[in-house]
Parts: sequence; C-alpha cells; structure tokens
Amino acid sequence: MLVIPTCLLIGRTLNNIPGMSSSVQRKRIRKSPAARRAEIVDAAATIALTEGLECITLRRIGEQLDVRPGLISHYFPSAEDLVAEAFGSAASTELDTLLPTERADGTPTQHLARFFAHAMGEAYDDISRLWINARHLSRYRPVLRDRVGEQEAAWRGRLESLIRDGVERQEFRTDDPCVTAIQILVVIDGLGAHANSDSDPSDRPEAVTCMAITTAERELGLASGALTRPIDASTDTCKGPDSATGTDPAAESSTTPN
Repeated sequence: MLVIPTCLLIGRTLNNIPGMSSSVQRKRIRKSPAARRAEIVDAAATIALTEGLECITLRRIGEQLDVRPGLISHYFPSAEDLVAEAFGSAASTELDTLLPTERADGTPTQHLARFFAHAMGEAYDDISRLWINARHLSRYRPVLRDRVGEQEAAWRGRLESLIRDGVERQEFRTDDPCVTAIQILVVIDGLGAHANSDSDPSDRPEAVTCMAITTAERELGLASGALTRPIDASTDTCKGPDSATGTDPAAESSTTPN
C-alpha cells in the first residue's frame, strides 16, 4: 500500500483550493524610473532626519521599501551618493518651507518674521541635528562635503535675496546683504549646535533663545520686536513688546521710526 506523507497532502490540498497557494505571490507595481528614484530618496531622507545619515545603507533602504538591495544599487551604485542625495533632499525641502522662492503676499519684514518663527524651537531640532551630522561626516566623505557646500550656498543665497528685497523697499538698512545673511545664519547654526545636548531648551535665557532675531533686527536697522510677530501658539517662540496688545510689529516696521 502506497503511503503519501501528510505534508504532501496538505500542500496538494492548498494548491487545489481557489485563491490558496503554498507559495503566495505578492503583486508588484512597476514604477517609472523617476518615481522609483524619488521614492528611494524620500525614504533615505526620512531615515536621515529620524535616525542619522550613518544609518543609510542600500540594505536599510531596501528593507524600508520592501525591495531587494540590488534595486537600490541600480539607482545608487554607491551608498555615499545616496547619503549625499538624502541630505540634499531634506535640506532643500526645509529651505523651501522656511524661505520659499515664490513668496506669498506680504512684506519682506513679515516673511523674515515668519522664517524666524519656524526656524527656532523644538520643531526645527531634527533639521539642526541633520546639519550637525552632515558637517561632521563631510570631513571624511567628499561627495557629502560638496553637497553640504551647495546647501550652505543655497540657504545663504535665499536669505540674502529676501534681505535685498527689503533693502530695495526701504524696510531694511544694511550695506552688505550677503554679510548680514551670513551673520544671521551663523547665529542660527550656533544655537542649533546644542540640539543634541539640550535636555530642556526652555532652560535657556530668553536673550539667548532670541539671539538670532535680535541680531537680525540690529543688523537690518529694525526696531526691537519687529521680527517677533507671534504666528500661532505652536510656533511663537519669542514674543515682542507689542504682542500683548495684539498689534503686528512686522506689519508696522516699515513705518516705525528708527
């Protein structure tokens, strides 16, 4: 008498039941090369912000997207290229959020006030940590070093453009918008350097927390409080002297005597 092993019977039974198979085949959606590359970069940028640039490997991104590492290497043969691309993507996205090239209605002072409101506090800590991470690693990684330099120039140029606009409209006063932009960014970078070590940023004296704002107001010839317009409860880090009365110092700065 022929005895058939139970495991073979179970496998044959499953294969004969409609919709059941002993080996389940997952349906893959074929994406265009551009869409797939963008997906890879987005996943890497997310890991860069939440875990650090060191955690970006071809295998790690493959696991994140549930694809083989070979697919990642098809678009990025070197992990170094993907690390640089991830940093550039995250930094560019943040720049476009804080200082968009196409600015909505409003004065340069209002746009600068908005920039400070969103570029300070805990909400900005992740991007501060990313910049710290990238600058440290760029010492040893030439491709990343070049990308950091490109992003520094982009941020400097975008802020300088806003300051020049304010000078042309006679809202700001500075002899060298480029130098003023660098001064502001240096202070922001200096404050952001503590993102990894500040257990409680609220312990900082207000004069330190608002140092970038006071530097900008001084260098641009603005009245004290002109750039501390509260936007909402979640982003209002520094309150100017007029915030309690409900006035908008950013809107009034162009007519405030200095």
